[in-house]
Amino acid sequence: MKRKITMQDIADKLGISKNSVSQALSGKSGVSEETRQLIEQTAKELGYVYKSKNIPPKKERNICIGLIATDFAFSLKAFFGEIFLAIEESCMKNGITLNIQSVSQEAKEKLILPDFIREKKVDGIIIVSHIRTEYIKKVIATGIPTVLIDHHHPLIDADAILTNNRFAAYMATKYLIDLGHKEIAFVGNIDFSPSYYERMEGYLLALREENITPQKNFMFMNVIEENKAVDICIQSLERVPTGWLCVNDGYGFMVCTSLKNRGLKIPNDASVINFDNGQLSQISQPQITTMAIHLNLYGKKAVEQLLWRINNPNEPKQEILFPATLIKRESTGKCSKY
Repeated sequence: MKRKITMQDIADKLGISKNSVSQALSGKSGVSEETRQLIEQTAKELGYVYKSKNIPPKKERNICIGLIATDFAFSLKAFFGEIFLAIEESCMKNGITLNIQSVSQEAKEKLILPDFIREKKVDGIIIVSHIRTEYIKKVIATGIPTVLIDHHHPLIDADAILTNNRFAAYMATKYLIDLGHKEIAFVGNIDFSPSYYERMEGYLLALREENITPQKNFMFMNVIEENKAVDICIQSLERVPTGWLCVNDGYGFMVCTSLKNRGLKIPNDASVINFDNGQLSQISQPQITTMAIHLNLYGKKAVEQLLWRINNPNEPKQEILFPATLIKRESTGKCSKY
């Protein structure tokens, strides 16, 4: 007796999820018109019997995406602004409706979701930067496909678009070491962002591979991003290290300012490298060597990944890492101390 063909047979044939097959054959949204036609054709070839919904053909299904981030993230226009713009452009190019909402401090603390998420009016969600683990888990619990940008956590089961922070910080630190620097400071607040913590790990890895013992008095891991706080750290040092790795543009600019206030010349007395390649890196005198983040690709890849996730909800979650690019400028030079 001939075995009855199932949806799983169709899914296995096409290498997609059974849920996508079900959505296509039942006339539900969540798959592209191209994928729907392929599923219907495969079902016909395999002899799968189903009741067609006779859906009128569409040029493209009306996919709706929600984008959320904290008030703080939206305020950082120099960094996240380019990501938001790339997401908007990608959605327009693909005929996707985009809903954007900022998450206030109160909403974050009380776990209040935007209406378009709570009422499931969107097909997918993009979360930019970190909000709060409990908040993000509540978003994911709605069952709406979700992609994170510039954030991940072991307890968050979602796709993530990230910078390879460990490798980038390793390369930045290695660059200073190759210039002859043996005493290298680290400046940032590792409790503020997973990215900063990972950059600290890359810094330590580079030192370890070069048999350089990290000096705790040169590791400013919990300094807040304010001029006064950074200045206090640097002015309190009895001996100033010749190399400085800063987790972002703001810290890099402040470190350069504080070092100059102490009477040091950059890069003659101290070399500084930071992350992000933002405006502060470029207006600083001298301009700061930096690890550039590909912000535009963040946005484009997030939309692409979310569309894939909508069509493949049962596939394993993915973390996609983009490399950072070293841009050499005048703030770094060969160490003359040793």
